[in-house]
Amino acid sequence: MREFLLPIPNMVGNSNRVDNFPDGNDLEDPMHFSRPFTPPLEVHKVSVPPETSTFQSLRQRLCEFFFPDDPFHQFKNKPFVRKLVLALQYVFPIFEWGSDYSLGLLKSDAISGITIASLAIPQGISYAKLANLPPIIGLYSSFVPPLIYSVLGSSRDLAVGPVSIASLVMGSMLREAVSPDKEPILFLQLAFTATFFAGVFQFSLGLFRLGFIVDFLSKPTLTGFMGGAAVIVSLQQLKGLLGIVHFTTKMGFIPVMESVFENKGEWAWQTVVMGLSFLAFLLIARHISMRRPKLFWVSAAAPLTSVILSTIISFVFKAPNHGIKTIGHLQKGLNPPSANLLDFEGSYLSLAIKTGIVTGILALTEGIAVGRTFASLKNYQIDGNKEMMAVGAMNMAGSCASCYVTTGSFSRSAVNYNAGCKTAASNIVMASAVLFTMLFLMPLFYYTPNVILSAIIIAAVIGLIDVNGALRLWKLDKFDFLACMSAFFGVLLVSVQMGLAIAVAVSLFKILIQITRPNTVVLGNIPGTNSYRSVAQYREATRMPTFLILGIESPIYFTNSMYLQERILRWIREEEERITKLNENSLKSIILDMAAVMTVDTSGIEALVELKKILDKRSLEATCSGQSSWGSSTEAISIRSLGSFRVRSHLRDNWGSDCCILAQGQCMILGWVVCEH
Repeated sequence: MREFLLPIPNMVGNSNRVDNFPDGNDLEDPMHFSRPFTPPLEVHKVSVPPETSTFQSLRQRLCEFFFPDDPFHQFKNKPFVRKLVLALQYVFPIFEWGSDYSLGLLKSDAISGITIASLAIPQGISYAKLANLPPIIGLYSSFVPPLIYSVLGSSRDLAVGPVSIASLVMGSMLREAVSPDKEPILFLQLAFTATFFAGVFQFSLGLFRLGFIVDFLSKPTLTGFMGGAAVIVSLQQLKGLLGIVHFTTKMGFIPVMESVFENKGEWAWQTVVMGLSFLAFLLIARHISMRRPKLFWVSAAAPLTSVILSTIISFVFKAPNHGIKTIGHLQKGLNPPSANLLDFEGSYLSLAIKTGIVTGILALTEGIAVGRTFASLKNYQIDGNKEMMAVGAMNMAGSCASCYVTTGSFSRSAVNYNAGCKTAASNIVMASAVLFTMLFLMPLFYYTPNVILSAIIIAAVIGLIDVNGALRLWKLDKFDFLACMSAFFGVLLVSVQMGLAIAVAVSLFKILIQITRPNTVVLGNIPGTNSYRSVAQYREATRMPTFLILGIESPIYFTNSMYLQERILRWIREEEERITKLNENSLKSIILDMAAVMTVDTSGIEALVELKKILDKRSLEATCSGQSSWGSSTEAISIRSLGSFRVRSHLRDNWGSDCCILAQGQCMILGWVVCEH
């Protein structure tokens, strides 16, 4: 047991000074001016936390790291048979919602499935072209993966299929080494192999519960990356929209625009008129659905309507004779097996692995973000790691069934949600509609103009350009805005891959800055209260005469301990210069408000001890204080007495040779107490 003296906090947030410490040191109360009355002290006894072995401590930390949601909680105290049922439902969520399925749910899911199929069919064909793959591959990818996801996925609203960004990245990365026109079979092999590695990567992240890796792509960098990729995707479609035959294979903004104007002689006015007309139709339909959410079906049906109308026009007026290129023959039937096309030995294996990992990360980021968004709207939760395993499994299986990388699409999921889907069965209905199309309707696409596919892609990706989001970042956080713009211009001016690399690098750099350069602020008293706030943020906050109160707003680690020491000394120097300039009373005490410091490692402790020695030489008293949960200052201990006191952390089990840090209490006091040896 340890004895310590602790003031009794009152119920309005005040906490009072300890006048007598166990070793008899008589410290000056740094807050005496705000507390004219000191209540009597009570002696409390606190038990030292139980000792834990290294194995127990490591096991606890690993469990908290890999299983923060405690997925095995539902199996506790259950009979063996019940555990088997729960395990089956956990691995295959279809058994969970399928046991209560009804005709009413089927009706809602059928309407949703048919609705998203009308969007998935033209988008699948278009996105396959975007990935430099045969259009039929897009339909194949809209059939097998949704069936697998409906069995393994935990989201009720996610509509699965090809997406624009992953298609663009895969097509551009593979095209740098292999031409899809000169070596179509090799290109197809690499696409399927990259899809397989994407699935392996995604499944592994979920299996080993490493989904936090995807979170390194922050929202600001994703906003910039998606916006830049959307612009590049749209510019690439100028080839089909203008009818250009010879077009650059590069993805940068400058090469694309140079190619557009260097080949003005290839522009076909018939193609331009048809493309712009249907693009305007698609954008108007999208605008109507955005303004009136109940008319979501207008935007959902617009792509298929455009395909049907343009195909009829092309057939009636013999469009190929007027320079308008069409899709041509598409193979009928089910997905042919493609396991024999997976290549794990060739010289392009490293390219396939790299492409798979990059597209896998992008697919996971979009799919999980979309799933969580619609889950929050319907007030249910999805397991991110299970979603990764589901997406990985469907891509691994898809690579063996003539499919390329797929994930949850935002546009199709939004249509699915607005159409009133209830379960993942809507994906089964969509897949059935795609199957019917592949079996019986493929000849109808023969006269579908390529320009319509370009218009559908532009209309789909234009929503990824989030101008309002970028402006919001500018207002809230200039560094986040810089990260957003870095990713945007990296994609636009260099390449999609480089833009993604910049996005990741900027995200990591921001984390490093926050860890190595934590924020420190000068605190002042809010008049009429016992609350102390940043004098830079609160204009009414006043500095305490002869005291410098510094707030440290981060845990103290080896990565930032020396920086904090140097920054505190700089604060002291600047404060002394300010005092000299204003002819105020000299500085007597330095108070470190460490309420936000949840842990201090051994390097941090040594830095505090060294800081104490430096201040001792300057005859300055350095004290360390915390805050109550209402923000008012609590009591202080003297850093110069670290040799006499031991302070321990209940939040982090860190012991140091001189002291350890304590965050005592749950609601009344989140500050510092002093314990005897």
